[in-house]
Amino acid sequence: MDSLIRIFAERGDLAHLALLIWALGASALAWRAVRELAEAARRFDDFVREIARFNALFGDDK
Repeated sequence: MDSLIRIFAERGDLAHLALLIWALGASALAWRAVRELAEAARRFDDFVREIARFNALFGDDK
């Protein structure tokens, strides 16, 4: 890793290195957010399914 940073520093590409690190961090954060949203949607679907099951068992059929 040290040699990679030295190569970038010698060529004056520190801005590119910083941009790469920022992009990787932002992508990781976005990936985690999408994964959390998918999990939340799954939990909500399970909740709605249980409510429907409860209503089918104890609901009043008029």
